[in-house]
Amino acid sequence: MSLHDSQTTTEAVRPQSSGPAGKRSNVRWKLFLLLLVLVAVNYIDRGSISVALPIIQKEFNLGPEMVGLLLSAFFWTYALMQVPVGWLIDKFGPRKMVTASCVGWGAATAASGMAGGFLSMFIARMAIGVTEAGVMPAGGKLNALWMHSKERGRGATILDAGAPLGAGVGGILITWLIAAAGGWRMAFIIAGIATVLLGAIVWWYVRDNPREHKAVNQAEADYIEASHRAEDEAAAAQGATTRRGLLPYMKFRSFWAMCFGWLGFNGVFYGLLTWGPLYLSQAKGFDLKTIGWSTFVIFGAGFVGEILGGTIADKWRESGASANKVMRTLLGTSAAVVVGGLVGVTIVPDPITAVILLSVVLFFLRWVGLFWAVPATLGGRTNAGVLGGAMNLSGNIAGMVTPIAVGFIVGATGGYTWALLYFVASAVIMGISVLTLDYSKRLPV
Repeated sequence: MSLHDSQTTTEAVRPQSSGPAGKRSNVRWKLFLLLLVLVAVNYIDRGSISVALPIIQKEFNLGPEMVGLLLSAFFWTYALMQVPVGWLIDKFGPRKMVTASCVGWGAATAASGMAGGFLSMFIARMAIGVTEAGVMPAGGKLNALWMHSKERGRGATILDAGAPLGAGVGGILITWLIAAAGGWRMAFIIAGIATVLLGAIVWWYVRDNPREHKAVNQAEADYIEASHRAEDEAAAAQGATTRRGLLPYMKFRSFWAMCFGWLGFNGVFYGLLTWGPLYLSQAKGFDLKTIGWSTFVIFGAGFVGEILGGTIADKWRESGASANKVMRTLLGTSAAVVVGGLVGVTIVPDPITAVILLSVVLFFLRWVGLFWAVPATLGGRTNAGVLGGAMNLSGNIAGMVTPIAVGFIVGATGGYTWALLYFVASAVIMGISVLTLDYSKRLPV
C-alpha cells in the first residue's frame, strides 16, 4: 500500500475523542511545542562540544586546523544521511524515525563523553551526525501532515526555532553541567541520557496523522483535512499526487534556490554555532561563564526572531498577501540585515558591541527558518520528506565545509576577520536564493 493510500485509509477513521462540536482542539500546536523542545535538545547536544571546546582543545592538545576537522565530523555523516533518511520518513512515517533518532543520538552523545582523544571523539561526533539526521526532515513532514496551509509558516518556525533556543540555552546549561558534574565528560553523559528519555516521550505523543491521535477532536481533524483536500485537488490537476524520487525535482529553479538558500543560511548559522564560542574566547577574551551567557543572548535573539518571523508571515498571508510577496520581502530583508551586521562585527573592536551586532544578525537570520515550509509547498505532503532531506543535505554541506574552512582561515591569518567575511559571502548566497525561489505553487512533478 502506498503512503498516499494509507493516509486516505487513516483519514476515514474518526478520532477517538470528540469535544464541543464547534470548537477545535489544538493538539497540532502542542505537538509542535514538543518538536520545539526536541530540536532544542538536538542543538544542545550538537553544540555542546563548541561550548566545552576551550577545555577539550587544551586536554587533547589540538591546533586550529584539527579543531575545525573535529567540529566538521558531525556534519559529514549528518549531511550524507539526509536524502536516505528523508526517503525512509516518507516510507515509514516520521514517528518511528524521530523516536529511533532520539535513542541513537542520546547514546552517541553519552559515548562522546568517554572519548580518550581526537580519534574517538571524531568517531563519536560522526555517530551523532548519523543519528540526528532524521529530526528536521521528519519535522518538515509533520508540518505538511498536521498543519493547515495557513499555519505552516508558524509550524516551520516553531520547529526550527529549537535551533537557536538549544544553542542559547545549551551555552548556559552545558557550562553549568560542566561545573556541577566536575568536568565536560560527565556533562555529555548526562545530556545523552536525557535525550534517550525524550525519545520515549516522542513515541508516546507524536502520531503520523491527526486522525491517529486520540486527543484530536472532529473539528480539528476536519479543519486540517479541508486544507489537505484543497492541496490534493490542485496537485491532481498537475498529476502530482504520488510519491516521487528526488531526480524529477532537480530540473526546476525553485528546487535549487531552496537548496542554495539553505546552504547559505547554514554557512552563517553553523559557522557561528561551531566557532562562535572560541571566537568570543580568543578574539574577545571571554571566560567560560561569559561565553555561556553571551551565547545565550546571541542565540536567544535568534529564537525570538524566528518565532516573530513565522507569526508575521502567517498573519500577512491571512490578510491576502501573496506567498511570494510575503516570503521574498521577509527573507530578502533578513539577508540584507545579516550581511550588514556581519560586516559591522568585522569593524568594531568592542566586545559588547560585537555581541549586540551578532544578536541582531541571529534575530534576522532565523527568519529563514520559514524555509521548512518550502518542502511541503514544492512537493506536497507525499514528497515533503525527501525534499526536506535534500534541502537539509545542502545546508549541511555548509556544515561540513565551514568549520574546516574557518579553522584553516584562523590558522593562516591568526585572526577571525576573514572568517567573518566568509560568513558574509554565505549570507549573499542566501539572499540571492531567497529572492529567486517561487513560493506560490507546487512543482509539476
